[in-house]
This record gives sequence, C-alpha cells and structure tokens, in this order.
Amino acid sequence: MAIEGYRIVRSRRKTLSLCVSREGEVVVRAPLTLSAEYIGSFVEKHSAWLQKKVAEANARPKLDLSDGARVVLFGTQYTLASGRTGVKGTVLYLPEAGREEALTRFLKRFSLEVMRILTDRIARTYGFRHAGVRISSARGRWGSCNKEGMIAYSFRVAFLPPALCEYVAVHELSHTVVFDHSPAFWKVVEEVLPDWKSRRKALKSNGSMGYL
Repeated sequence: MAIEGYRIVRSRRKTLSLCVSREGEVVVRAPLTLSAEYIGSFVEKHSAWLQKKVAEANARPKLDLSDGARVVLFGTQYTLASGRTGVKGTVLYLPEAGREEALTRFLKRFSLEVMRILTDRIARTYGFRHAGVRISSARGRWGSCNKEGMIAYSFRVAFLPPALCEYVAVHELSHTVVFDHSPAFWKVVEEVLPDWKSRRKALKSNGSMGYL
C-alpha cells in the first residue's frame, strides 16, 4: 500500500532520510535539487516501514490538554485550567498556547522533587548509597543508573502510579549494588520488593511513556 501524503523538507544535505513524527506525519528530508519523482520512489520503496511507524504513532495514547480535562500525576488527579504554569490544590494551570511544552517543563521540575524524595527515602531505609538524582527526557526507559551511582529518571515517571514509581526507584538503586541484571541483582530488588515481578509486568504494559 502506498503512502498517501508526506512532507518534504529540503536543505543543503546530500542524502535522503525518512521519519515519522509523534503525530503520525511522514517527513522526508531531502537535498535541494533532488526531483520530486525520485523522492516519491524512495518513499514508496520504504512504504512498509513507514506504514508500521505511522500505525505505532497513531496507536500511542493521546493526552487531552484542554481546559477541564483531567491528568493523573503520581497517583493524584488534577484538572487542567488556563493560567500561569503551576499547581494549586488539585488544579494544574497551563498557558493557553504551547501547553505540551509547558507541561513538559513543569513535569521535569515536579518529577525531580518527587523522585528525589522517594529515592532518598528508600536509600535511607534499606542502606543504599547513590550519587544523586536527576531528570532526563528519555523515551525508551523509565530510569538509569551509571557506575558512579548517579540515577536519572525520565520525567514521564510522573504518569506512573506510586507503586510503579517505587519499583523504578528500587530497580535503579539496586544497580548501585549490582550493576548488571544478573540473579544477584534481582535478589537485591526482591529484598526490598517481594512483589517486584508483578510490578515489573505492570510497568511493561503501561503505555504512559508515549504521552509526551
């Protein structure tokens, strides 16, 4: 099946490239002088891959950011309203324009505050040592820990329920003891969370990584 529509972005590049935006739009980046016919042939040649990516984009959960819509962050439900970015009670205020960008900026601050408190509490309770907590924009994983013990969480953890945030934090803290995913690592996880398998399964099936 052919790709019905796509957007061409020309620049002083030498090669062609294809990508599918989060909204499902096919974008072709092409050299300035390359013919439309050649570009069309290139797109058609990769139509199967493009259709798969468009389908994946369309299947992502959509986040309603209109006034009155509700969003659940760290297990608490907030109602969206127009205003200067911030929370008052259970109302989350976002500007009328650029709401997705404003929400992303807010979540980076909010997630850092919440996950730092959670990580430190678990570390104190179970004797873990870590080098600090930071927030990333990672899309492919909820968290990571480097060999120095610095833990990074995707700001998208804000969309997870508290039990899964706890699992992510324990998982990364356990890497400060065992850096790989050997049986010894999972033993450390289990000492803190005996039900880690069910939480891990729930996390894998959670679609909120694709919200933003």
